[in-house]
Amino acid sequence: MPELPEVEVVRAGLAPAVTGARVLGVEAHDARALTRHAGTASEFEARLTGRAITGTARRGKFLWLPLSDDAGAIGPEAVMVHLGMSGQMLLRAPGAPAERHERVRMAIEHPDHGELAVVFADQRTFGSLAIDPLVPTPDGHAGGYGDDAPFVPAQAAHIARDPLDPAFDDALFRRRLAAKSSAIKRVLLDQTVVSGIGNIYADEALWAARVHPETLARELSTRTANRLLAEVRAVLAKALAEGGTSFDAQYVNVNGEAGYFAHSLNAYGRHGQSCPRCGRMIVRAAFANRSSHFCPFCQRRR
Repeated sequence: MPELPEVEVVRAGLAPAVTGARVLGVEAHDARALTRHAGTASEFEARLTGRAITGTARRGKFLWLPLSDDAGAIGPEAVMVHLGMSGQMLLRAPGAPAERHERVRMAIEHPDHGELAVVFADQRTFGSLAIDPLVPTPDGHAGGYGDDAPFVPAQAAHIARDPLDPAFDDALFRRRLAAKSSAIKRVLLDQTVVSGIGNIYADEALWAARVHPETLARELSTRTANRLLAEVRAVLAKALAEGGTSFDAQYVNVNGEAGYFAHSLNAYGRHGQSCPRCGRMIVRAAFANRSSHFCPFCQRRR
């Protein structure tokens, strides 16, 4: 599943092409791509057509495109984008052939770039688009990265801020860790505690911070918690700079290109290989229907 770096790469790629563009028309080919939308496919098409996209924003793994006001709307709205396991947002020339697994196509016109097509493709159909109301943020800060407006889609209002968000509260994060009796890796994956971190980047950050994934969150000292948060940020920033992690053709940027952070992984997916730090063997352990990858020597549980 795409994590913060992958979704941010998509957001950054969309931003210059869609911000300020007007939606000329919408074709929803598959209603399964609108499972999070509270309405029919035809209603989605009608409500979106003619409106302007005013920006792009992201919180954790959630992406949204704020919309201009609409006479039929109660308040501000946005197109909420959830990529799921294999969702892709692609920019194409107008009239370009249909993409494989194409679910929704939006024809837009930008004042500088002219006409473009924004395609939502999704092989596994776990992703979704939705027109969602925007609600005020409790702290009054911007709802997500990329947009200054203090609003967040209702469907993402329960999601915590992510570590790259300028409004992320380090002290609150430490307090939440101190209150958790769960394993630290499980807490890192809890999107209500901190968003945007999935299995890949949790393993990488824990390896970098020399923390065993089964260490109880409340057992971390303040110093260790600070070191872990710093490594989370460093791992996410490096992955973002390298275009995200691609193991197959399902994650690509808006131009259909893969990221290459997979070549920089130190722990995730490297079981049976030597630890880049100490030379011992990276191991894999079952974890919540997935796996944890770590070095039992460098990340000894204390």
